[in-house]
Amino acid sequence: MLVMQQDGDSDRINIAIDGPAGAGKSTVARKVAEQLDYIYIDTGAMYRAVTLSAQRAAIVPQDREKLSALVKTLDIKLAPSESGQAVFLNGENVTNLIRSREVTLAVSHIAANETVRELLGKLQRQLAERKGVVMDGRDIGSHVLPNAELKIFLTASVQERALRRYKEVSDTQSISLEQLEQEIAERDRLDEQRELSPLICAKDAIVLDSTSMSIDEVAAAIVKLSRTKLAEAK
Repeated sequence: MLVMQQDGDSDRINIAIDGPAGAGKSTVARKVAEQLDYIYIDTGAMYRAVTLSAQRAAIVPQDREKLSALVKTLDIKLAPSESGQAVFLNGENVTNLIRSREVTLAVSHIAANETVRELLGKLQRQLAERKGVVMDGRDIGSHVLPNAELKIFLTASVQERALRRYKEVSDTQSISLEQLEQEIAERDRLDEQRELSPLICAKDAIVLDSTSMSIDEVAAAIVKLSRTKLAEAK
């Protein structure tokens, strides 16, 4: 697997943004990276790419051996694009395909596979070695980048997260707000209760509740915190 990289810089830090599904992590992380001129790494997109590949191969999450063998063969690349970040799976642009409802419902189950987490986690740590990375996911501050200089746990109420997702998908998917609330609550349960690297708030993370905040307000808060951290490190 290969993902974009940049030269190291002593005037950069790593920023880990964790939180439950629908909290706005990816959008916020992308804005923060743009404002700081950092590289944005969408770890969720990497797990979604594995999920899409497994579904295409008719491999169910419970078939650990086949899933473990599959992930070792995949070439996942992330590249900047006009809309944020493009995701390539074995050379195919799957940026839109990995956001389907089918992938969304299955990704937590695929992400619980030990080999999947091990391989993707190793790659994610390699990407952060040179600093200047904004990485979002479920276990970045607690497991993938435990030494990140700034850790954020971004959350929001289930109702607010469901409403945001509903506004995103209502034009393309036939689903009710109530059903989305149930699905998001179930994803929370799966992510929090899985044995490997569950969704938790790192002890040294700063909690931001975005329920009543705009994306720009959250991004501005994180950029301010990052600059404070960088000044402290000098």
